[in-house]
Order: sequence, then structure tokens, then C-alpha cells
Amino acid sequence: MKFVRLGPVGGERPAVRSDDGRLWDLAPLTKDIDGAFLASGGIARVERAMAAGELSPLDGDGLRVGAPIARPGKVVCIGLNYQDHAEETAAEVPERPIVFMKASDTVVGPYDRVLVPRGSKKTDWEVELALVIGARARYLDSPDAARDAIAGYAISHDVSERAFQLELSPQWDLGKSCETFNPLGPWLVTSDEINDPQDLGLRLRVNGVERQNGTTRNMIFSVDHIVWYLSQYMVLEPGDVVNTGTPAGVALGLPGEPYLRAGDTVELHIDGLGSQRQTFGQA
Repeated sequence: MKFVRLGPVGGERPAVRSDDGRLWDLAPLTKDIDGAFLASGGIARVERAMAAGELSPLDGDGLRVGAPIARPGKVVCIGLNYQDHAEETAAEVPERPIVFMKASDTVVGPYDRVLVPRGSKKTDWEVELALVIGARARYLDSPDAARDAIAGYAISHDVSERAFQLELSPQWDLGKSCETFNPLGPWLVTSDEINDPQDLGLRLRVNGVERQNGTTRNMIFSVDHIVWYLSQYMVLEPGDVVNTGTPAGVALGLPGEPYLRAGDTVELHIDGLGSQRQTFGQA
């Protein structure tokens, strides 16, 4: 299933998108698509309601598309998780996952405007596979146990300000947590619809020019390994978002470092997860 949230910021309405592209209203079943919904078996309830024909159609024409998960408790990110990306940035291939955090309020809708921070000269793009936690993950026994903790997947745009990230602090968070720096969606696609999260193509274009074209096959650490690894050091709760890294093609690694400016448009796509599009503005 594909979960979506429609409407103005703070007033999004939960819905599910069927295979034929129609939208079905989930308001009678839940107030929102969030950690509480996932933790309480909300996906199974929606499956039963869909099978029984109990849901009403929803007209989404003209409605803003919000992030498909509301109020993530935390956004955990993995850096340098594609070998080609590590190489293009002249970084050593990590022996263990590099973990950093983004502020949870960076999460915005997939078509919302993204703001170039004041004083920024190095705002960069990163298309990433995001996973949404659906069940509490604490000290998992092995990577094999990780898949049961994953509710589904979404496109994530891990926008970064490289000067803030690499020049102003020994930690990366400063350049990762600027407002609007994590467009997410358009859908939360449940795990059963993604046969192999390690076989998805990722693409990103800036002003119509292709900049990234990679595959999750080239991850250094797999989705399952990441969830297992994180669970050894923190508790992952339903509704948490995990960004799993980006392939080569970011501005930091390109000749001339063509960083983003106000007015630029970025388009992202991941196989089976839909597409995003943002126009950048000035903060």
C-alpha cells in the first residue's frame, strides 16, 4: 500500500492510494499517519478496511502533498554509504556506518519549497532511500531481524549545506538541520510492495540536468544492517525515519561545485517510490 497525507501544513488528511491510483480517505480510521498509527497495527487495519470495501474515495485534486509520516520522533542518517560517493568526496570508505542526526522538523512535503539558508554558498542535493520504522527496534539479534521493524520506504532529499557541515563544526548536524532540509515522500510505500530494497534505482536532476543516477545495490551497508546496527546504540521507535545515504553526483564532488541557488529546481525519483520536485527559495 501507499500512504499519503494531503492538505495544508498542520492540517494534512491521511489517505491510502490503491494500485489504480485512486485515493481513499483514512480519517474514519486514524487522525494521522504517525508513530502511534504504525505501533497500533494501523497498516493491518487499513488492509482489512480496503478488502472489505469500507473506505470512501477522496478527491486529492489541488491538495498539497505533505510528508507521508507525521512528526517523526527522530531522523537518523547514514553518511558515505555508497562507495562511489565516498570516492568522489575524497573520503575513506567507512568500516562502520557513519551516523548523524537531522532535526525532525526539517521534514517537509515532497513538493514544498526548500530554503537556501542565509549566508549559504554551498547548499547541496542528495537523493536517498528512507525507511520508516514500524515496530520498536532495540538490541536486535541480527540484521535478519531488521525487516520486521520496517513499516515501509520513501524518497528522502537529504539537503545539505557543506560549509556549515564541514567547515564550521566537527559534527555534521549543523549543515544538515536547516529548515526545510528534508523533503520526504510523496508516499510511504509499505515493505510488502518493495521486493528488494537493495535493488532500487535512484535518480536526481537539477534544472533538467541529470546529476545522480545510482542503485541501492551499491550501498556499503545494507538496509537491514543499518537498522540492526542502529538498534545496538539507540532505540528506534515507530515513526522514526532513517536516511540511508546517497550515490555519487552531489555538487561537492562535481567539477566547479555547482551548488544550489534560489530559483533552482531539483527532481528526484526512486523506483517504486514515486518522484519529488522542489524549487529552492531564499530564507
